[in-house]
Amino acid sequence: MSLLRPVIGIAGSTGLYYLLRHLGVSVYAALVVGAVVWLLPACVSLLRGQRPGGLEAFFTVLLFASFAVALLPGDERFLLAKDAVVTGGVGFWFLASLRWSDRPLAYQFAKPMVEGRGAWVGDWERRWREDAWFRRMWKTSSVWWAAGTLLDAVARVVLAYTLPADVVPGLNLAMYVVTLVVVNVVTTVVYVRAGAIRGRRRVGS
Repeated sequence: MSLLRPVIGIAGSTGLYYLLRHLGVSVYAALVVGAVVWLLPACVSLLRGQRPGGLEAFFTVLLFASFAVALLPGDERFLLAKDAVVTGGVGFWFLASLRWSDRPLAYQFAKPMVEGRGAWVGDWERRWREDAWFRRMWKTSSVWWAAGTLLDAVARVVLAYTLPADVVPGLNLAMYVVTLVVVNVVTTVVYVRAGAIRGRRRVGS
């Protein structure tokens, strides 16, 4: 799975927005063009026959949903708030995984990246079956991710309707970084306190 294409799309569309505004293009037109560019990496991948799977597939769907929002009737403020579709969708996905998935989304995100690597305790599937604290830790982490991304979505809507239009795209890009950093710090504290990282390893509870 690679999330690089959506990241490139988001950063590229923001840069293009400011370039077009510098050239005198209207806010609304620059946002629409930026929304198209946002999708280009995903479209190129699909045209090459590369079918995204798992998390990448979900983010690709969100990108198309955000583009669909850009095509709905509305003013530039409505269009500026479209990024809330992405982070809000992620937030609801975290919540849904707690009820309708056999593993919370935080667990699914982290397992292929860090299981058994560095300071992380390995053999997560065994720990999931045997250790209640381990299951509780990932559920708690998913709740924090849901809260962080849903608050991010609300903040994007507020910013879109209260700040000067040309300020919002840059802030939207910065908010992706801020949200990821803040929630990662919070959830890392959860992992350390739970003992999933070597040095504070728990046998079970």
